[in-house]
Amino acid sequence: MKLIFEKSKQGRGCSILPPCDVPEHTVSSRVARKIPAALPSLDENEISRHYSELAKRSFGVNDGFYPLGSCTMKYNPKINEELAGLPGFTDIHPLQPANTIQGCLKVLDIAAAYLREITGMDAMSFQPAAGAHGELTGLLLIKAYHKSRGDTARTKIIIPDSAHGTNPASAAMAGFQVLNIASGSDGCVDLTVLRNAVGPDTAGLMLTNPNTVGIFDPNILDITRIIHEAGGLNYYDGANLNAIMGIVRPGDMGFDAVHLNLHKSFSTPHGGGGPGSGAVGCKQNLVPFLPLAGPGLDGGATESPQSIGRVRAFCGNFLVIVKAAAYLLTLGKENIPEVARNAVLNANYMMERIKTKLPAAYSGPCMHEFVLSLEELKKSHNVSALDFAKAIQDKGMHPPTIYFPLIVHEALMVEPTETESRETLDEAADILISLFNQAQLDPESFNAAPFTTVIGRPDEARAARQPVVRFKV
Repeated sequence: MKLIFEKSKQGRGCSILPPCDVPEHTVSSRVARKIPAALPSLDENEISRHYSELAKRSFGVNDGFYPLGSCTMKYNPKINEELAGLPGFTDIHPLQPANTIQGCLKVLDIAAAYLREITGMDAMSFQPAAGAHGELTGLLLIKAYHKSRGDTARTKIIIPDSAHGTNPASAAMAGFQVLNIASGSDGCVDLTVLRNAVGPDTAGLMLTNPNTVGIFDPNILDITRIIHEAGGLNYYDGANLNAIMGIVRPGDMGFDAVHLNLHKSFSTPHGGGGPGSGAVGCKQNLVPFLPLAGPGLDGGATESPQSIGRVRAFCGNFLVIVKAAAYLLTLGKENIPEVARNAVLNANYMMERIKTKLPAAYSGPCMHEFVLSLEELKKSHNVSALDFAKAIQDKGMHPPTIYFPLIVHEALMVEPTETESRETLDEAADILISLFNQAQLDPESFNAAPFTTVIGRPDEARAARQPVVRFKV
């Protein structure tokens, strides 16, 4: 498929922009560009067909089952998109006087109140742009807390080996040393290993619960107590909140700070680079260090001598927060827990359907996701998790996450999400079982899969290390 720039013909064009509704302003020649912008020249038909062709080459939640583990690629109501597109939300400017944006401030207050209740935190900041940015913000709060107490010897963040990949990177960016600890044979934190790891240099712990193998750690209160008794603070990675929201709260588990992926757990299907929203909540002892925000916003003082400063402009990606608020108000206090229960029910239903054929890495019950291991299949028939995932695409289904978490060899991480029907789960389970049987009878057929997609097997290592993301005319 040609790029839109390659389809461009000089002199061709169309007028699809609406009439200008503000007075035109002539830009000074001093700042005006001397060379016209290198924009593609196409007529309306060509533009429409180009983007229609692009849409056909992609696979999203509207195309079929999308069980991408640890990412919650669920369907979200389109009405939330419409609400976020209302002119009262889209036509504001962040520098408007507060008295002209009271409705928008009210949305922020409502969202913050709901999220404080769900997380058990005392304050909420919406500045971070997305999840990893929220991690960095939370860790900077912890760093500022220790510094304010003159406790500068606390330089290490403890992170289990089942953590999300961004956790160690965020800790390093915040200036901490990362102390990685091995999980136990049950996939949970090994308390003995944790006790041996803490000390006077412990700044804190980063943990998600349920963890990346889909297990709620039964020792969570012991884990957070060990860190507190050592003088550290606990950071909760909220990526897996979909499994517990409205049922148990990070604040009640002993966590001091948390980030939520509003674009994952609360509407706004994520992917493709955003926009996201990594709202950060914290307990009262960390409130003085929150990013500065604006007047009237929860936890957002305009002046605070101990604040870590701004991590992003204003209130982050505001329209994502509007969608989250719409999602929360629509479901309400009674139905938020129902979302979590259905997520857990769907995952356990699907795991039980297939685990007699495809080996689960850990025995159930699981939370909102589960992990399969194709290690034995790889050894016996040379069909890897990558081969299996490629073959899944020929069945009209998006593959699950592969090779994560790293503690499971040849891993397939499946997250069915609460929005899938029983019929869809049955069909997906049948596909996985059928492919597993095929892999043992005809393993060679997996070597070149997929056969039906636009692109078969790209050089993934080269694509990751040498991406070409800009077309130069």
